[in-house]
Amino acid sequence: MSTPVQQAIAALPVPGDWVWQVVVRPRRRTLAIDVADDGEVLFAVPSDADPTAVAEAVRSRLPRLALEVRRRQLRPAEPVKELIGGASFSYLGRRYRLKLVPEGGGRRVRLRRGWLELPRPDSAQDGVRRIAEWYEICGTRWLSARFPSYASRIGVMSCGIQVGDLGSRWGARDQDGFIRMHWAVMQLPPSLVDLVLVHELCHLRVEGHGAAFRRQVRLVLPDADVREAAFGRTEPGLWRGAVR
Repeated sequence: MSTPVQQAIAALPVPGDWVWQVVVRPRRRTLAIDVADDGEVLFAVPSDADPTAVAEAVRSRLPRLALEVRRRQLRPAEPVKELIGGASFSYLGRRYRLKLVPEGGGRRVRLRRGWLELPRPDSAQDGVRRIAEWYEICGTRWLSARFPSYASRIGVMSCGIQVGDLGSRWGARDQDGFIRMHWAVMQLPPSLVDLVLVHELCHLRVEGHGAAFRRQVRLVLPDADVREAAFGRTEPGLWRGAVR
């Protein structure tokens, strides 16, 4: 925690019911603000951060930040599925019904004739693991063919892309430019998957979520406002592996 920065932010009109903290990340160059699923706010600052500059940056973002915190606080409970025949699963915006098939013969999860076939698992968690791995494999293949074009338009170099489990985050990028996306994102329509992808690629040029970052995203996706609104309505319903 950075005490001077903490004090500078505390002096702002930050709502009293917010849960927030400041962390120092020496490898950062600018302020980053993340809002957790439960509405907690994390202010990540470089080790040489100027408390006054950080406070001004936070002040300018308070209206948008307040909307995001409120949205997270009011989000519905995480979706829970039951791995039974006929259960609905989405891939790239299309819905498929689950079909349990006999185990054996090297069978894997696959889409076939409008069904998502799952070899009968040993347990619910085993079924979740297999389905998540299927999203990861299919998602990595789909995005690997898609992201070079966006990277070229943005003017950035990326080492590659991989779909996996990112916990509460939908996307992330490594210091070397490697992009990661949560497997649950692959449930979205292509236009919204692209939004998450472009968001992360634009971070390779611009850190933070300020005006410069928003301009960069809109240079690539002129309808980003429409896509972001659709994402905000849709993402609370994404399944992330909870089963009963």
